[in-house]
Amino acid sequence: MTTLTSYHMNPPHPVDSHTQTEYYRALAAKDGRFDGVFFAGILTTGIYCRPICRVKTPRPSSCVFFSSQAAAEAAGFRPCLRCRPELAPYDLQQNLAHAIWHRIAAGALNEQGVEQFAQAVGMSSRQLRRVMLQEFGVTPIEAAQTQRLLFAKKLIQETQLAMTEIAFAAGFGSVRRFNALFEARYHMTPASIRRVAHAPGEGITLRLAYRPPYAWGAMLHYLHGRAMAGLEYVDLEQELVCRSVRIGAQSGWLSVQHEPDKQQLILHVAPNLSGHLQFLLARVREMFDLEANPSIIAGHLLHEPVLARQLERTPGLRVPGAFEPFELAIRAILGQQVSVAGASTVAGRLVQKFGSPTTTPWPQVSHHFPSVALLASLPIEELASIGIPKSRAATIKSFAQFVADGGLVRSPACSLDEFVAKLKRLPGIGEWTAQYIAMRAMRFSNAFPAGDLGLQKAISAHTQTPCKEKQLFAQSQAWSPWRSYAALLLWRTL
Repeated sequence: MTTLTSYHMNPPHPVDSHTQTEYYRALAAKDGRFDGVFFAGILTTGIYCRPICRVKTPRPSSCVFFSSQAAAEAAGFRPCLRCRPELAPYDLQQNLAHAIWHRIAAGALNEQGVEQFAQAVGMSSRQLRRVMLQEFGVTPIEAAQTQRLLFAKKLIQETQLAMTEIAFAAGFGSVRRFNALFEARYHMTPASIRRVAHAPGEGITLRLAYRPPYAWGAMLHYLHGRAMAGLEYVDLEQELVCRSVRIGAQSGWLSVQHEPDKQQLILHVAPNLSGHLQFLLARVREMFDLEANPSIIAGHLLHEPVLARQLERTPGLRVPGAFEPFELAIRAILGQQVSVAGASTVAGRLVQKFGSPTTTPWPQVSHHFPSVALLASLPIEELASIGIPKSRAATIKSFAQFVADGGLVRSPACSLDEFVAKLKRLPGIGEWTAQYIAMRAMRFSNAFPAGDLGLQKAISAHTQTPCKEKQLFAQSQAWSPWRSYAALLLWRTL
């Protein structure tokens, strides 16, 4: 018999028998496609696991299933030390509740109260609570506490940061509160799970899991062709991505490499950025599209022959994101009506001339991107001196002011059409630029720049008939809600 009193007092929302059977089969098969989709609470041990956990599969009667780590912990289960639920990718869904969850997971409630957060997402606190309870079975505070604890657990097991640093990096107001909640929830002390040792000054190393497959080579080549000199560097031989990072007054760097055997990316961060690790991890996950579920996306797009062929060539193709949305948006504006190489050259000039110098372990990474305030204040003539038309310089200046006024801050309830329409009201921003920014900078999985000549060329080559913007847009409707992935696949055919 289990001693999970809170589970019996507050059982999770029951799943139907079909879902129960499906989840148990996935658990027994260690099916990575379900990693992050559900968590299995084991009644005989009081531990909850990811579907890929390598321990012996318990009997069906010993398993209960949860949609999130927070729901499992609210029911009295503690995380498995072997499969480490804090490593699981999130279950990417196209709905408001999951968009809110992502913000909470990134530490939104560390900086503001529930009332302020609710206003930021366009709800009352009562509505916010109801949405979280209906979708996940936990309140916003319970979800935030679970994420703080799991993030702290990750830092304890993967770094040698002091416990005080870990407590504050995870969003706790005090070390005492951190220790008390950790011991109460997990029935062990934080120090008891310390695993690794790193030499001081080497930087902080963290692991980020994803659902396989992952077309890492395709990701590297895409980022390599669009890297802005001085700001970021992609080494194709070492399979390394690195860049400078500035968060508030803190200046640092990060690098990312791939560990395919463990289905993880390895993130190295400058030591002085330890106070911003939760924010950094969220940004890197978006940059490398780690929440994608390739099997679901491929299953939807395989019905289009030209996409199916490319999926076979590059399984696990992701949509490259952006570490900083403002940088990507400026890069998109500079890329209007010019080649990829030409846009990269001009973007590098912008970084070198207006960015601030910094020091990193790589000589190729020497500057931070120009600040929003600086680009908004520069005269148009000075901006144009990097080799762009004055009209484009004016667009950059007006867009920077738009961002300074909060234009890129969007509510989870904001739709793709609303966001694109807002961008297109700015001078010099058309449909292509708005869709591209929505796709890569703002992570709208259904964004699709149908006016792109490369996309039209890819379809025309397949059908042997000319394809224009309206035709491509109409055809793309069948690929919703994964049209951004369809765009990447079509570009790869070229």
